[in-house]
Amino acid sequence: MNTSDTIIAPATAPGVGGIAIVRISGADALSALLSYFRPSAASATLESHRLYYGALRDRSGCLVDEVMAVYMAAPHTYTRDDVVEIQCHGSQQVITAILSLYQEHGLRLAEPGEFTYRAFISGRLDLSQAEAVSRLVHAKTDSARKLSLEQVGGALSREIYSLAESLKKSLVLIEAWIDFPEEDLPDEDLISIATTIENAKSKTLTITSSYTCGRVLTEGASILLLGQPNVGKSSLLNALLGEERAIVTEVPGTTRDFLEEGFVIDGIPLRLVDTAGLCKSGDVVESEGVRRAEEKIPSADLLLWVVDSTKKLDDLDLYVYNRCVGVPTFLILTKTDLVAEFGDLSFCNFPIYQISSKTGVGLDGLRRGISSFFVGDQISAPEAVMLTERRHYEVLLFCLDCLRRASELLVDGSTLELLAFEIREALDCLGKISGETSTESLLDDIFSGFCIGK
Repeated sequence: MNTSDTIIAPATAPGVGGIAIVRISGADALSALLSYFRPSAASATLESHRLYYGALRDRSGCLVDEVMAVYMAAPHTYTRDDVVEIQCHGSQQVITAILSLYQEHGLRLAEPGEFTYRAFISGRLDLSQAEAVSRLVHAKTDSARKLSLEQVGGALSREIYSLAESLKKSLVLIEAWIDFPEEDLPDEDLISIATTIENAKSKTLTITSSYTCGRVLTEGASILLLGQPNVGKSSLLNALLGEERAIVTEVPGTTRDFLEEGFVIDGIPLRLVDTAGLCKSGDVVESEGVRRAEEKIPSADLLLWVVDSTKKLDDLDLYVYNRCVGVPTFLILTKTDLVAEFGDLSFCNFPIYQISSKTGVGLDGLRRGISSFFVGDQISAPEAVMLTERRHYEVLLFCLDCLRRASELLVDGSTLELLAFEIREALDCLGKISGETSTESLLDDIFSGFCIGK
């Protein structure tokens, strides 16, 4: 991206609203604003970070819109360039007119994520903070919002920089002794380097272990309801959602395709998927529904194996059980407001929840179980850094491998050159998270996923 020109874009989402914001950033931001903006109060200059009411008029003097405008002088801005924001009426026609006006003036329409890219290039944000900005914009729950906000504030960045600084000191020490091959590395230096590597391994392992929880809190997770026909899957879905979303009848096989609905438990965004009852059927449509249900099993984060507690387990129940083996599963015994007949469950090591969708008994316990399964007590540790980006996770796993190899090289008494190589590789990984060693293609991939105007 060219960062030397002046760019413009709407900073609010498309649609009808009371107001919209158009953002300008670059060296010509103020002069561009003043070409068309006429403040209602006579003023020789616009003071930085003050909001002014006035009118936007085109070259012929025709009114474009009544607006509020603010000029923010560099470097105390989001991009560290001069920035202007124009608050106009929320009509898309008004926004289009303002954009056209300034594009004719010579401003360029910003590319997706270009304002945040400029903040990254100027050093206001590192790459992990910039990525967290996008996460924050797309946050679907309060937990995701808080997590993204912590990373925008530098929670992950501080951990990465701390790791990098400690490893750099050890690398400097190793490279200093490489220049004196006839000398052995002193014991105190060996101990210092070994301690640094072990501490870095421990911290990196702690951070990577948070990824599953962080991913669930930001991206959500899928829960698949499985069971033979008429065991209460649709009733359970309705009970968890708190609304009559799925059709429930006494007729087996009411659900013939999968039905997917979103809901939230303890700040965790979840997708609940009701499926056709697993059975052998001569009905073409029902058979296709069964095939689709089984096809979704490997991609589910959690299975709820639903069993009618008023009936003895049969071969079809056991067939469903075998499909669940190897995938995280809860056994849900439904209709517990009636007489239980299900029999021996000693063969099953799944967590068991007894519920009644009709009376609500057991539903709170199931919700707590789902929450605990996905996040445990990690969400209650505010001081812990939590990974949310798969890219960060994969890079840190590679970093961890480098640190493990470095630790083994120390134990084996290998050459300092090999040890230095592994630590440089680990530092390169950390730099890919902060942005210090990122390629242009990686940056393009990351920022192209942003919305225009951010």
